[in-house]
Amino acid sequence: MELKFVLTAFVFISATVTIAEYIRPQPRRTLEFPWDPKPSSHPQQVHISLAGDSHMRVTWITDDESSPSVVEYGTSPGGYNCIAEGESTSYRYLFYRSGKIHHTVIGPLEHDIAYFYRCGRQGPEFEFKTPPAQFPITFAVAGDLGQTGWTKSTLDHIGRCKYDVHLLPGDLSYADYMQHRWDTFGELVQPLASARPWMVTQGNHEKESIPLIMDAFQSYNARWKMPFEESGSNSNLYYSFDVAGAHLIMLGSYADYDEYSDQYRWLKDDLSKVDRKKTPWLLVLLHVPWYNSNEAHQGEGDGMMAVMEPLLYAAGVDLVLAGHVHAYERSIRVNNGKPDPCGAVYITIGDGGNKEGLARKYKNPQPDWSVFREASFGHGELKIVNSTHAFWSWHRNDDDEPVMSDQLWITSLVSSGCVAEKSRELRKILMSP
Repeated sequence: MELKFVLTAFVFISATVTIAEYIRPQPRRTLEFPWDPKPSSHPQQVHISLAGDSHMRVTWITDDESSPSVVEYGTSPGGYNCIAEGESTSYRYLFYRSGKIHHTVIGPLEHDIAYFYRCGRQGPEFEFKTPPAQFPITFAVAGDLGQTGWTKSTLDHIGRCKYDVHLLPGDLSYADYMQHRWDTFGELVQPLASARPWMVTQGNHEKESIPLIMDAFQSYNARWKMPFEESGSNSNLYYSFDVAGAHLIMLGSYADYDEYSDQYRWLKDDLSKVDRKKTPWLLVLLHVPWYNSNEAHQGEGDGMMAVMEPLLYAAGVDLVLAGHVHAYERSIRVNNGKPDPCGAVYITIGDGGNKEGLARKYKNPQPDWSVFREASFGHGELKIVNSTHAFWSWHRNDDDEPVMSDQLWITSLVSSGCVAEKSRELRKILMSP
C-alpha cells in the first residue's frame, strides 16, 4: 500500500504546473446569427451521438413536417449503400413551436472508419468518424458552452485537436427560455457535432421549467436524446455507454439521487454490470461539482456527493468531470474530502465560454485536495493511451490561441490494485437494498 501511495504521489507531484499570474482577456459578446433562410425540408442543427454497441444516433431538425426521418449512409462520398429510418418529435414552449426533430439510429458500424451520410434524402452530405474499438482514444471536454465569442474560440480550438468523442457536462445553449437560442446553438455546433459524437448531460440552464405550465428539460430532452434506453435507464437525464476500453456514466445533478431514487438504483445496477477487464477505465460526468474551492456554487453538490460518493469510491471510478462553476480546477485523488490514492481525480471544467462570465474568486487557503485552479475559459483533452495510463491536459483560451496550462498523467485504479482491493466493499454496497 505504501508503494502504491508513493507512486501515485510521484505522478501527481511531477505533473503539477506552476504558472505566473495570468492577465485574462476581456469578456466577449453573445454571438448574433443573421437570418439564413433555407428550404423547409433542409436538415438543420445536425448532431450525432453514440447509441449502443456499434450504432450512432443522427439528430436533425426540419421545418417541413412531412420530411422523412431517413438517413442514407456509406463509407464513400455519395455512396449510400445503407439506409435507416427513425422517429421524430416536436414540442411547444409558450408561443414557440419547434421544427420536426428527427432521431435516427444507424448501424451496425465499423470502428475507426469515416462514414458519409445525408439526412431526409436531401440537403448537404455530412461526414463522421466512428471511435476506435480499443485504445488509444481521445475525448474533448468542455462544459457550460453558451453562444459567445469565447464559445466560438473554444469550439475552434477543439476543432483543431484530434479527438474521437466530445464530452459536455451540462449547460449547453444558455437559451434560458428563449427557444430560438436552442436553434442558433444547434447551428453553431453543427460543424463539430455532425462529425464526432457529442455525449452530453444536463445542467441547470436546461431546466427551463415554468410551474403549472412547462415541465423541466422539455427542450433538452426533445433535442438532445442520449442512449438512456440502451443503458437501461428510464430517463434521458442519466445514462451510460462504453467506448473503446472505457465505461462512462453520465449522472443527473437535477434528477432525484437519494438512496430510494430511480437514478441511484439504476447506478447500482449499471456498476454491477461493469467488467473492468473489458473496460478498465471508469469515468463519470455530472454538472454540479462535488469538490469545489471556488466561491461560486459552494455546497450545491454536497447532498448528491454524500449519497453517491461512497458508491463511486467502492466501484473504483478513475475520473469525475463536472461543470457549473465557470472556471477550471483539478484535484489529486481524493475521497471523503481527504487525499486518497484509491479515490477519483475530480476536475471542474465549466469554462467553455458562457455569457455569465468567469467565476474569479476562490476560497483561501487552497484545500489540500486542490492541485490547480484558474478562472479562464478553455477546454480539456483526455487521451487514454492504454489500460494503465491516460494523459489529461487543459488548454486555456489565450487571445484565440489554445495554451496548454495544466497537464497530468493518470494511472488507472485497475493497474494500481485499488479496484481489486475494494471489490468486497463494492459487492456489499451493490447487494444492499
